[in-house]
Amino acid sequence: MDLIPRFTILALVSGFVMTSGIGAAGDSLSAEQIAFFESNIRPVLVEKCFKCHSQSSEKIKGGLILDTRESTLKGGDSGAAVTPGSLDESLLYTAITYQDADLQMPPKSKLPDEIVGKFKEWIEMGAPDPRTGDIKIAASPAMNLEKGRQHWAYQAPVAQTPPAVGDAAWAKTDLDRFILAKLETAGMKPSGDANARDVLRRLSFDLIGLPPTPSQLEHFLTAWARDPETALAGMVDTFLASPQFGERWGRHWLDAARYGESSGKEVNVLYPYAYRYRDYVIDSFNNDKPYNAFIQEQIAGDLMPADSDKKRAEKMVATGFLAIGPKSLNEQNTRQFRFDVVDEQIDAVTRAVMATTVSCARCHDHKFDPISQKDYYALAGIFLSSETCYGTVDSVQTRRGSPLVELPLAEAGPGAKAYSPGELIEMQFRLGQLQEQYAKTLEEVREERRQGTANDATNFLKVRGLQSQINLLETKLQSVNADGVPRPFAMGVRDRDESFDAQLLIRGDDENTGDRIPRGFPAVFTHGPSYTPSPAESGRLDLAKWLTSEDNPLTARVLVNRLWYELFGRGIVSSLDNFGTTGDHPSHPELLDYLSLRLIANHWSIKQTLREICLSRTYRMSSAFDAESFAKDPENLLHWRANPRRLDAESLRDSMLAVSGQLDLKRPEGSPVAEAGDGTVGRGIREDFKNVTEEKHRSVYLPIIRDQLPDALGLFDFADPSLVAGARDVTTVPSQALYLMNHPFVQKAAFEMGARILAVPGLDKNQRAAYAFTLAYSRPPTDEELRKTGAFLSRFLETARTEEPDPKKAGATALASFCQSLLASAEFRYLD
Repeated sequence: MDLIPRFTILALVSGFVMTSGIGAAGDSLSAEQIAFFESNIRPVLVEKCFKCHSQSSEKIKGGLILDTRESTLKGGDSGAAVTPGSLDESLLYTAITYQDADLQMPPKSKLPDEIVGKFKEWIEMGAPDPRTGDIKIAASPAMNLEKGRQHWAYQAPVAQTPPAVGDAAWAKTDLDRFILAKLETAGMKPSGDANARDVLRRLSFDLIGLPPTPSQLEHFLTAWARDPETALAGMVDTFLASPQFGERWGRHWLDAARYGESSGKEVNVLYPYAYRYRDYVIDSFNNDKPYNAFIQEQIAGDLMPADSDKKRAEKMVATGFLAIGPKSLNEQNTRQFRFDVVDEQIDAVTRAVMATTVSCARCHDHKFDPISQKDYYALAGIFLSSETCYGTVDSVQTRRGSPLVELPLAEAGPGAKAYSPGELIEMQFRLGQLQEQYAKTLEEVREERRQGTANDATNFLKVRGLQSQINLLETKLQSVNADGVPRPFAMGVRDRDESFDAQLLIRGDDENTGDRIPRGFPAVFTHGPSYTPSPAESGRLDLAKWLTSEDNPLTARVLVNRLWYELFGRGIVSSLDNFGTTGDHPSHPELLDYLSLRLIANHWSIKQTLREICLSRTYRMSSAFDAESFAKDPENLLHWRANPRRLDAESLRDSMLAVSGQLDLKRPEGSPVAEAGDGTVGRGIREDFKNVTEEKHRSVYLPIIRDQLPDALGLFDFADPSLVAGARDVTTVPSQALYLMNHPFVQKAAFEMGARILAVPGLDKNQRAAYAFTLAYSRPPTDEELRKTGAFLSRFLETARTEEPDPKKAGATALASFCQSLLASAEFRYLD
């Protein structure tokens, strides 16, 4: 039964569209676009095309040159190779998809579907290409290091004295002085303070990702009337101490850590143990683990000392950061696969921690930043000297199985399966049979080859099928001890028995090797003697310490900038994941350095930094519009008012559960993915991970399957779990409005919210409406809203009674319809 009549649906659609902002594309390439080209397009062009279609080709075929943007757009004798935004008019796409029998590239074999898909995505996004003019080998980075070090982000933060301001009474904290000084210099004034209700709602969503409860609201308003400063400090401390704080802020880090519970790509294999890393992150934020220790543990926790098995296990789980990334598990080239895994790890570490795109130097020196190809392979040696343990099983579809790391714990945790003595004997017997059958089949294949009657395709499937069954049984037997008790496993990394320096791959081609590059860090950041790791160590521990040392100018700045972004909707540096030379300059560089050094002085405490920002006058500004200020600073770079912000996907879903009384705040054990176990999505494994309508836990605990996100997350701009994402897009599309009106999850939330209101005894019609407004908006309705609500409910009841003669049921349906209109409104999903 539809909860909302047609006129209400139309009103909701109109309200949704009219109250949502529409973004515009910029003229310059974003860091994400450049990274996409450098990671997915350029390496393929270099490896597969440049031999015949570059300026260095001995003979350029078809007049087509692909090593500059201009020549790629121009094309060759047949016409334009790439037309941005149009697949039909891009001959390059026609060629690599083999649509035309007379135009096929590469001519010997078609590119893998995943690579073709990347070219499709690239062309549809407008074919962003940073190459200009002639392609030439960049000048030696050594010649440009000193110049490169002059870039603001590559210089150490400088201690700052809060500036003097004219309106000293306005500033509550030193932070406020930095903001006010810029405004006064521009001849501007900050907006007034937000009211108590807006401040509480803002605090609650920012710190725990949930709306304030009616009792919290009542308590806060009473305390605010006595003393706003004390009320604010008390509520900030309450939220920071809440277990929901770690769930909120841990999720922010999981975006940057590209957390996912499957491999993604062509063969999407589950990661049943990924949840351990997720829980580690949440616990770390709740415990206010110093950020430097948090980073070190994720890079080299297995190499750090621990005073108990529990602590050692925690640090081993932390290294799951390096293991949870996407992987092409059907890659046939072993060497290529290893370098792809390492490239993904380098990208994750340098972008998540330093907002630096080092992976752009895999095939050549970085085109914009002073990062050389040697710098890249110096880091690559560190990760090549480490074994990545992600725990997938070889099968017919996958060729890149991997072990897991075993934890020093007594219990295996949720999802682990025990086996009885009888089951163990049965599996061991079956394993012996399969091994015998495998050996016999191999001999038959060899004999067929000797006789010249072999069918290689059939034999491959036969042998691989047997090997897959053997691998699966061996994995099951290895997952338990001799008594069938599950062993505790996790994803992570560990040092290999031997460490080594990586060979530079010329143009990123694994078959075209150059000199071995000593392990180390990017030279532009190192001013002292060169780093020389012990031959017996990978170098990960040294890397972890360097990332959080005084010699690294980026780590503290990048974190502080992300904290600021989450609280204000815009970073001090707008390009959150790019602090390089193509990134944005900070709007308040002195404030960025001030907060960075404060973070370090406060022992890298994230909670203390957030507390300081939340208690500032700047944080409690209203979002009131001022035409004069807007004319001077339309983008609000100087922060003259608060930025209205849309709730992220998790907060929107969690809020619906919270206001309807359905939210279960207990942490679930494990994950639905752990319960599903090993396997490939779509091949014998449940395919309904997207269906989370009945799930009542917080959204951070929903299954994050790459390429199969739950609708509640994917529709509202959830971060791509295959990419490092410091910031999320905010889009407005019709499917969002349709979801809010028609999805069973939203309809049930509205019904339960109505039931919650009806369950409160002694409320009349107006009081029920007021309670609904308090739950949804943290404010009472205006007189006009009360009048319209009453009129709406009366009209709805007239319609409902024709289908539902029971007045109580008709009243419940009417109230549910009204509640859904609140849940679908702009005010519910936006912070003011």
